[in-house]
This record gives sequence, structure tokens and C-alpha cells, in this order.
Amino acid sequence: MQGLQRLSLLYAFTHLLCQVSAIYLPLREHAGATFFDGWAYYGNVDNTTWGNVTYLDQPTATTKGLTFVNEAGNAVVKVDNSTTLDAPTTQGQVVNRDSIRLTSIDSYGIGSLIIIDALHIPYGCSVWPSFWTYGMEEEWPNAGEIDIIEAINNMNRNQIALHTPGGCFQAPNPDQTGTTLEQDCSTDRGCIVAETKPNSFGPGFAQAGGGVYAVQMATTGINAWFWGRADIPDNLKTTTSTSNIDVTNWGLPTAAYPASTCNMTQYFPPQNLVLLTTLCGVWAGVPSIYRSTCQTPTNSCFNDNVLGPPSNFDQAYWEIQYVRTYISDDAPKPPASSTSSSSTQSSSTDSGGPSEPPRAPSSAVPLRFSSEIFTILPFIFYCGAHVLGLI
Repeated sequence: MQGLQRLSLLYAFTHLLCQVSAIYLPLREHAGATFFDGWAYYGNVDNTTWGNVTYLDQPTATTKGLTFVNEAGNAVVKVDNSTTLDAPTTQGQVVNRDSIRLTSIDSYGIGSLIIIDALHIPYGCSVWPSFWTYGMEEEWPNAGEIDIIEAINNMNRNQIALHTPGGCFQAPNPDQTGTTLEQDCSTDRGCIVAETKPNSFGPGFAQAGGGVYAVQMATTGINAWFWGRADIPDNLKTTTSTSNIDVTNWGLPTAAYPASTCNMTQYFPPQNLVLLTTLCGVWAGVPSIYRSTCQTPTNSCFNDNVLGPPSNFDQAYWEIQYVRTYISDDAPKPPASSTSSSSTQSSSTDSGGPSEPPRAPSSAVPLRFSSEIFTILPFIFYCGAHVLGLI
């Protein structure tokens, strides 16, 4: 009888080992009057994707009305749509339109869940919005990047991508609803999955009432979901800033990146969130790419848009109900200062993010090495393969 009891305990222990937690505890909410707390304004020209924008600091953005909370209580983050710009008069002169880039003060490691509920995403010819994460610990892309929302010009669907140094790939035939466009995450464009659900970007997204994007960062892999307003899971419809989230019934993600072909803890140290809109640049402004969805008088991204009527950018704004972040109930908790800070900083660089959350101390549950252990060895091997994403 004692042997059976011990065996039952061993099976239970193995079962617990195999679980990847689906319950996430709330860390921070950016919403309403305090939405802009905990973000750093970039305060510099776009010197990363070389778009024709100057990202404003917080005081200037507030004065010019490019970041504010509207009467509905939603955060609005805009491109300037009121200024007519003069064409360059000298060789090499740079002409930029004002825009916004926000970087979270907090960072989020493996074990995190990130959710954004938006009513409107910027769109239109020359417009390049993105909501993404990146690791600040090393020069890009050595600490990883996750593109959650990113599309350009008049594209009608969102794209999700990971960016890493060499050695990280999307596994073949992952369980996802999106379409894989690139599997190698070290290419210039990353390992990309295109959304196949309708209304994930552009006017369709806005007309359908927006929707929700979510990204789960786990040791077993990274998963990204999108739901249009009518299809949001019930537990997200009723959740509050203090609710736990269970992802069990969310169904297949749009994009799945199993750990079997990419070591998540190696390639994705703590990530900071970034929300921005640039114009033209090294993707939206490439002539052949621009012309694929935009036909304008001179087919010039810059001349026909940035220098055109400011009304070109009437749709170039984010309207966001909330950004919420969570941590798995079995993951190490970040320092209290990382999630309690409410100050907003103005910065010309993205340096100075919080340090990596402390790792959980290693611990082991002692097992008496008796004959019963051999009975569950197959289950232990199964568990290890499951956690690594091999099965």
C-alpha cells in the first residue's frame, strides 16, 4: 500500500512538472488618465528606421496635442495632421513631421503576457505604425524583438515577427492560424507570420470597432493572438485591471514560435514595450513596396505624403483602451519598483530600462531513489520534451 501511495505521489509530481501555467497575474495597466505614466518619450528624430518624423518629448507632445486622453477615456497617440511642411531648400536638408515614440519604463521577461486593446491603429500611405518589444541589454537584435502590431501604407492585414541573431527559427508547421512568410528570425525582416483573420489593420480594423492583440512569452515558446471586437474571448471582455487571466480557452494563436527551434530564454531577455508611428523610412518608403499598395501623383512616399496636405494623416493615430501586462503565476516576480513606478521620462535614447528581474533560486524536491522512479521515467522524458516544445 505504501508503495502505491509513493507511486501516486511520483505521478502527481511528474504531472506538476509538465504543466506550463496558463494563469497570469496582473502587473501593470496603462489606461485612462494614467495611461502615459511609466513611458519614456523618445525626444529625437527617427534614427532607427530613418522615417521622416521627429519624435517629440513629453512636454512638446502634450502642448501640441499629439498625446492625450480623450473624452471616452482612451489614450490617443497621433502624427501631426495640422502642419503644412515646406519642401527642402538645400541639398541634404531634412524635413520631418512630428510624431510620437513611447518606450515602457518596465521590462518583461519570459513568463509575461502582454495585451493591448485598441479602437484605432494608424494607417494610410507613408504611415508605419508598430507596437513591439525589444531587449535593451545588448545592441539590436542580440537581445531580441517581438513585433506584435506592424504594417504599412494601405496593407489590410497585420504581421507578427521575431528578430534575433542567428540560430532562432520558427518550427515547421506550427499550430497557428496565420501564414508563415519567413522562418529564419535572423533575416533583416525577421521570422514573419501574416494575419489571416479579417480587419486586423487599416480601415477595416477601425470600422469593426478595433480589437485585441496578446503575446505570451513562455519557456515553451512565444504565441501571439488577434481578435476582432466581435470575437474577443469572454474572459477578456469581463476582465479588469486586477483580474487574473487564463489563456487556456483562447484557441490557436495567429503566430506560434515553439521553443523546439528557438531557445526563448537565450534569445529573449527582458523586453521593453514600444509604441510608435513613423513615416516612409526603410520599409514603407521603399519605392517598390510603397507602390504595391499606394498609387499617388509622383509615387513618392515623401513628396506625396509628408509634404502633402496635413489631412493625409487624419487617420494616423492610435486610440487605445488599455495596455495590460501580466506574469505567470509560477514565474519569478519582478522587483516592486519595476511595476510601481508612475513617472514618465523624456529621453533621446532608449537606454536606462529596468534591470532583469531576479531569477528564482534553484530548488529541488528530494526523491527517494527507489524502484518506483523507473516506472515514471517515460513520463519524465515526455515532460522534458513537452517543455522544450519537441512534442
